[in-house]
Amino acid sequence: MQKLIRPTYPTEFSMGLLLLVFIISFLLSHQIFEVPFSGLGQNQHVYFGMLLVAIAVIIMLLIICEEILFPIKIREVKGGVIFKNHRRKLKTQLLIYCIIPAIFCFIYFEYDVNHLRFIIWATVCMVSPVLGKIASGINNYNDFLELTNEKIEFKDNEKEGCFEIKNIQSIIFIKDERNIIHKIQLKPKNSDHVTIDLDEMELDAFYDSINKFIITHYQHLLK
Repeated sequence: MQKLIRPTYPTEFSMGLLLLVFIISFLLSHQIFEVPFSGLGQNQHVYFGMLLVAIAVIIMLLIICEEILFPIKIREVKGGVIFKNHRRKLKTQLLIYCIIPAIFCFIYFEYDVNHLRFIIWATVCMVSPVLGKIASGINNYNDFLELTNEKIEFKDNEKEGCFEIKNIQSIIFIKDERNIIHKIQLKPKNSDHVTIDLDEMELDAFYDSINKFIITHYQHLLK
């Protein structure tokens, strides 16, 4: 069972933003083609290329601003919740991302383009989603944090662990310069401190929910 903690943006806002970006991208994308803006009327086939570029920009935006399509949810389990990177979301992002290089390959081979401007547009549209969301999603594909009444279990790229609540002596929140929790330090009984690096697990969207759950369920352990 999943619990919605942050819905997608309102439909009117999302559609308005996408439409605005689409129009601006369509008008500016004529720079890619070796046809002056005043000459588009005599080269109407270029409009289709401009349309494709605008679509590529929209796809880039949908991946970067992922909350337009994907609400933030946590999965509920017996006695608690699991916070993790949504694999279905990542697979969908990868699938629609493949459209972007396909569009620019088609434009390159079908139109006369200004190579410098083409490279700039193609680079921005193809690299931004990878750096912004996709690479992080792949890197943290198996990471998760599970909080229940009986245990705290986690996995990141470097370490993993499972600790029963009865064997934990204390829990400490580590905050960043914005006073936002980005790490959790556990002190098991008869063992060294263990740090859970939330900031390296793509769990930013869940910080508030993690904070509330720990305060509610582990208040007696907080230091």
